[in-house]
Amino acid sequence: MVCLVLALLIVLNRMTALQDEVDFVSKHDIEVHDLANQIQRNILDMETGMRGYALTGDESYLEPYNLASRTWLDNYNKLHSMLDANSAQQRNLEEMKPLIISWLANSGEYVINHKKADNTAALNEHFDKNTGKKVTDQLRTLLESFLATEKKVTADRIGQLDASNNNLKITLYALIVLVTIITLATAIILSNSIVKTIKEVIGAIKNITDSDSESEVDLTARIHVHTRDETRELAEAMNDLLGTLEKHNWVQKSRIEISMMFQGITDINVLAQSFVTRLAQLFGASYGVVYLRRTKEGVTDFVKVAGYAIADEDSVKKSFGLGEGLIGQAALNQRLLQLDQVPEEHYKVTSGFGASSPTNLLIAPFSFEGQVEAVVELASFQPNLPEHVILINQLQDKFGLAITSVKGRMEVERLLGESQMLTEELQAQSEELQAQSEELQMQQEQLRISNEILEEQKKYAEQRAFDLKQAKDELEDYSEKLKLSSQYKTDFLANMSHELRTPLNSILILSQMMTENIEEMDKTEVADYARVVNSSGGDLLRLIDDILDLSKVEAGKIEILIDEVNVTEIPQMMHSLFDPVAKNKNLTFDVRLDQGLPAVIFTDGQRLQQIWKNLLSNAFKFTETGGVTVRVIQAPAEKIAGPGTEEVVLAIEVTDTGIGIPHDKQQIIFDAFQQVDGKTNRQFGGTGLGLSICREFTQLLGGAIEVQSKPNKGSTFTVYIPSRQKSDDYGRVTDYLAFDEVAASVEDMLEETETEGTLVEFGESEMEVSGDHIFKGKKVLLVEDDGRNVFAIETALVSKGIVVEVAANGKQALRMLQEADYDLVFMDIMMPVMGGYEAMRAIRDNLGMHDLPIIALTAKAMKGERDKCMEAGASDYIMKPLNIDQLFSLMRVWLTEQVKAQ
Repeated sequence: MVCLVLALLIVLNRMTALQDEVDFVSKHDIEVHDLANQIQRNILDMETGMRGYALTGDESYLEPYNLASRTWLDNYNKLHSMLDANSAQQRNLEEMKPLIISWLANSGEYVINHKKADNTAALNEHFDKNTGKKVTDQLRTLLESFLATEKKVTADRIGQLDASNNNLKITLYALIVLVTIITLATAIILSNSIVKTIKEVIGAIKNITDSDSESEVDLTARIHVHTRDETRELAEAMNDLLGTLEKHNWVQKSRIEISMMFQGITDINVLAQSFVTRLAQLFGASYGVVYLRRTKEGVTDFVKVAGYAIADEDSVKKSFGLGEGLIGQAALNQRLLQLDQVPEEHYKVTSGFGASSPTNLLIAPFSFEGQVEAVVELASFQPNLPEHVILINQLQDKFGLAITSVKGRMEVERLLGESQMLTEELQAQSEELQAQSEELQMQQEQLRISNEILEEQKKYAEQRAFDLKQAKDELEDYSEKLKLSSQYKTDFLANMSHELRTPLNSILILSQMMTENIEEMDKTEVADYARVVNSSGGDLLRLIDDILDLSKVEAGKIEILIDEVNVTEIPQMMHSLFDPVAKNKNLTFDVRLDQGLPAVIFTDGQRLQQIWKNLLSNAFKFTETGGVTVRVIQAPAEKIAGPGTEEVVLAIEVTDTGIGIPHDKQQIIFDAFQQVDGKTNRQFGGTGLGLSICREFTQLLGGAIEVQSKPNKGSTFTVYIPSRQKSDDYGRVTDYLAFDEVAASVEDMLEETETEGTLVEFGESEMEVSGDHIFKGKKVLLVEDDGRNVFAIETALVSKGIVVEVAANGKQALRMLQEADYDLVFMDIMMPVMGGYEAMRAIRDNLGMHDLPIIALTAKAMKGERDKCMEAGASDYIMKPLNIDQLFSLMRVWLTEQVKAQ
């Protein structure tokens, strides 16, 4: 482009000069010729007019004479001025002026004056001498010479113009060739540079996409570019991608390696030592120590159990209390600490060549179910990388779970050892008693003579033998119970392993098949696989929820939230959940409400719903033919309270025609881990937790549960639930949000149907669910740092026509909220940079957005978590893993409230 511009400037300059020369020739030379011809014509007119007048005496012949005599001088002066650049022609012109003046005076005026005087003699004499003709001949000669010279000058100029034009053509062709060569060379160089970079990027991408496994991908390769253009940006972007993939690959490999290392370890000290050793090697740390949680007499502290590269054990503190030092503070706050300017005197790492002080410390707490189980401290000479922190975060639950599991196994082994010791002591006591009995018999034989005296001793001995035998029987019974309890737990672990592995197996197989064959599968197959994976994941979640619910009940961490429960909604919820199950098994399903039931009771709706869902699940599971019937009636208050009380008691009877329960098993089925058939090869699956959870929840609600059953005849489970708060408004049915997961998505509730004096039978009802039109065009801000959750939630929201924007942390969310308006915010709790609690407080307090709906998303199921989110500024709260229907239900509620407020 530069060469082309320079060439154009040169050509334009030369063409301008050439045009100036052409203009000079076309204007100047032609005008000079015209003026010379005009002077010649003036002379000719003067001579012709003078002669015509002299011959005829007619003064009309003087008109051209007079005109020429007046104008010739003007033409002469103008021509003279135009010849300033040609002094030779100017001198030639100057020779003509005195001749013209002389002719006018001596010939023209002379003849005219004598003619007017009629002096014919003078005129004849003048013409005879040819005085005027000599002058005019001389003038003609000079003019012809002048014109010939001028024509020659013009011809020379035209020749120069032709030469210049040819030179211009040659220059133009040369410039075109030069510019073309430079352009082609530049284009080849630049295209080779661009194509080379693009080929390297394509090669790197193919290396990633074509590899069968991550181990075959060389993520350390980088693209080198020396230019400073878009190709450099492309190469740098690809290098950044390779770097990110390399870090991610390192984190995944390290996490899997450490997780595999946990398997088979049964000693807590070995577990801690192996973990800190491998972690120090991965991080390049020069020192490491592990502190485990210990609770003694109600006091919790953290005790050192393992170390890495510790030279002086006395220099390492043995234990820390909560909040004591950095170890205790990290455990108290449950947050990772990093120090990058550690003083030299803090600690020295010793080797064969000497001792040096690390400059960086990493202190990481590891927790399980919200409780810190261990704190690991690592020291290194180089700063910790971001991937180290990511690996620590991903190992949080895994290491905490491993610690809990190993401690559990050690506790079980300790109990088994104690049981064996107790059995040996009982055997020793039995042998001792037998020996004593034999000794007494010998004494009885020997001392028969002293019968009177020894009778009392005999009775005493017999009583003592009886007491010892009773103690022995009790100890044997206790030993049998211990064995039975151990057997129950063993069966439970086997059953639970089977129950967990079954859905997990389908998830792993189908996800692997989808990963390996995704390009060959059609949409129907992908949908079928995804449906099975989703179903298996739901089964896993329900199993885990059952175990967690039971553990929370035993730990006293279950909160009972008393609220209004609409009794008339129970049948339609039962039908909506279990009609498909009944239809699939070809069973009948009937739900009946007694006539005199109150419209509303006061209890925990969520726990009540879980009770009848567990009972109905069991009923359908153990019923092959016939059907299941539910009857809701009002029971006497004496069932769960003393006589004379006026408390309202609701009875829910679940009757099935299934296999029934033997009489001797009707009480143990409510114990944890207990089933009628507890073997792994039993006909019906399950963990044995459902009825135990029902009993615990029923007791928490102040109620009771009973069972009546006969083998092969079916069973009837009856749950008695009291209303915790009296209300006189039982006779009126209104829309109560009794169950959060169902009522939030219902717009028009089914009207109550009552029949006087008879039972009202509810079939499958249809509820008009609020349309999705309220979602169209709504703008939602999703604050979430996990890419998998972002993909899943964004996909679900976009399918409803919602505009979704994503922020990776609370700080970014605050910036986006200042720049744009949003209809609703989903806020994750655990995030880097700025967490959900801090971000919600900043939105409410700093930004002043008090009316903006904020729904908190959290995987923490700890006690008081909901209140903590609400105090931080959340409008509502939902736990992970998310139920998409429940998520949309919450959105409908808050978007509707927002529309009403506007």
